[in-house]
Amino acid sequence: MSSQDEPKRTIRERLEEMEREQLSPYATLAAEMKGRERPTEPDPVRTAFQRDRDRIIHLCRAFRRLAHKTQVFVAPREDHLRTRLSHTLEVSQIARTISKALRLNEDLTEAISLGHDVGHTPFGHAGEWALDESYRRYVPDARFSHAEHSVRVLTVLERDGRGLNLTRDTLEGIAAHSKGAEDTRASLAGAGELSLEAMVVRVSDRIAYLNHDLDDCLRSGVLRLEQVPRTCIEVLGDRHSDRVGTMVEDVIAHSDGLPELAMSERIMRAMDELKDFLFERVYMGPPLLPAREQVYGIIERLFDLYMEDDEAYRGDIGAVPGFTQMRARAVCDYLAGMTDRFARDRYVQHFLPSGYPRF
Repeated sequence: MSSQDEPKRTIRERLEEMEREQLSPYATLAAEMKGRERPTEPDPVRTAFQRDRDRIIHLCRAFRRLAHKTQVFVAPREDHLRTRLSHTLEVSQIARTISKALRLNEDLTEAISLGHDVGHTPFGHAGEWALDESYRRYVPDARFSHAEHSVRVLTVLERDGRGLNLTRDTLEGIAAHSKGAEDTRASLAGAGELSLEAMVVRVSDRIAYLNHDLDDCLRSGVLRLEQVPRTCIEVLGDRHSDRVGTMVEDVIAHSDGLPELAMSERIMRAMDELKDFLFERVYMGPPLLPAREQVYGIIERLFDLYMEDDEAYRGDIGAVPGFTQMRARAVCDYLAGMTDRFARDRYVQHFLPSGYPRF
């Protein structure tokens, strides 16, 4: 058969061939993705990971709600402080920069980045901690983790229970993106179990929040630059862009051509010192204590209301499951999906006198 008789390759097939020729041998190839829960016909233009990215952006309502969810500051009056959505976009851009430099699959990296926090609660980590405690009071062996819930959102809750049918590669990266308050070395562990693209998102999440949370604290007056540990400034830089660049360039320089991610001891120590400082002085410190107490009150009272009041449950959530664990799961899903504003509105509606000023 002559070349003229050969079937014309689709754009997607040409893109997959470019990946095979140009990406690192340690990259994840779209043509070799791990599959989806429900098989689907390949797209003529987009690779599997490009489709994942587009489904999160275009079809995922939880993704859109991130614009109205707290990153660090609850109900800020400063218009330029980060939300959970702007955090997500910063993670995506940092992760894409690292992936491109290491010749990894930028589309998979972007899909994981954009989906990594769609399961986050209202009111940031305070909301997550409060929801976990409330859930455990009714189901002691349960737990709430925003990373696990992000997967639940994308596989079970979106599109009326159908989910987005993303690739397993994307879902695995989302499930493993967070290492909490552990040191940076733990964020770099997992080579062989996770794709390098998933590892890039994990470390990019940390790079993003350390830098933009510090930037927001400085902008809002919660911290002054002279209060930040001197070694962090000396090693990482005294400007936001310098600190991000130092961390990103260190990851690239120590990971290029390797089957794992690595960083220098000097930069990791400075990052961990900054992380510990922010946890002590900001996340768990006095500046946010009043807001944390208010958040716990809102989440706990709403959870108890929906568990104990059939009329409130039926009016806000729907049909009443007869089994306590099923009901607790539904209440947990409902509260986790709320924006900050919607959670406050429900609290005002149920617990404050009618006519109370709305905020």
